[in-house]
Amino acid sequence: MDLSIEGFITNLSQSLPLCIITLLILGVILVNGWTDAPNAIATCVSTRSIKPKNAIIMAAVFNFLGVIVMTLLGSTVAETLHNIADFGQNSSQALIALCAGLVAIVVWAVFAWWFGIPTSESHALIAGVSGAAIAIQQGVSGINFEEWKKVLIGLILSAVLGVLLGYIITKLIEKICINIDRRKTRKFFKGLQIFSGAATAFMHGAQDGQKFIGIFILALELSNGITNSEVISIPFWLMILCSLIMTFGTSIGGYKIIKTVGMKMVKLETYQGASADLASSICLFLSTIFGFPVSTTQVKTTAIMGVGASKRLSNVNWSVVKNMFLAWIITFPACGILGYLTTFIFMKIFI
Repeated sequence: MDLSIEGFITNLSQSLPLCIITLLILGVILVNGWTDAPNAIATCVSTRSIKPKNAIIMAAVFNFLGVIVMTLLGSTVAETLHNIADFGQNSSQALIALCAGLVAIVVWAVFAWWFGIPTSESHALIAGVSGAAIAIQQGVSGINFEEWKKVLIGLILSAVLGVLLGYIITKLIEKICINIDRRKTRKFFKGLQIFSGAATAFMHGAQDGQKFIGIFILALELSNGITNSEVISIPFWLMILCSLIMTFGTSIGGYKIIKTVGMKMVKLETYQGASADLASSICLFLSTIFGFPVSTTQVKTTAIMGVGASKRLSNVNWSVVKNMFLAWIITFPACGILGYLTTFIFMKIFI
């Protein structure tokens, strides 16, 4: 298969379905940068270490770098998403089903953004694509359970690790700085907060960029009649394209999400915000290295919970936490059902 940019443009000119699915994938990446990336910088803004406008610019830049650098180092997360579902041997029908799954994801993401819900684009992507595969295969044979194991392991481990790292890093900093005048440490922790926020944005780009690249490669394969490829090769132009779209989405805004994650759940001091961001970036890095597709939203919010709980459990606004967990729980079945129903409708219309 020709993966050059010239070959891609030629395929676009000859395939309407590929044009549509390309726009859909880029739309989902845009929405991800718009609604999911702000989680990476929420704590920087809430502790007033950096102004919201500057934080969004920083997140956009480091999202861009994260996609490129980590994908060049390894594409394990992209491979997991590429192989998460089986759309059967009819590549034309498979391409329509993939389109339907992506439409479902966009609908859910816009709904979540409108109500300021820090839901996970990662969960939505996995569920929507899986629901579409179940619809076209008319059963669970559309699911690759080996890859889904990585999703479930990542879901559990990232939540537990986020809380533990947030708690441990906060306690460690407090112990080291116990006899130091807090006024003398503020400048240092403000710088650390900005650094760790940038690191979290970088790892968000690495995680989520690879997920969408994996689906993009799948779409390119299906448009060329390839339905059984398990090993993928990622062209550099595709990394750049996905990076730019996610960066643009991040630059648009995301203030509702910043407010929910950074300001409503836990009131953080500067060193606590830095602890949450360090915990998040470490957890995201480990997940990316081992190929676990995890949610940046989930990792960040559980890290903040760990930081808040390091003082006392009452520091955490559990009503906000409950709403977030409900959103995560609802996302899988909601996007799965949306993907399934949208695919069923698309198949009736276009086949």
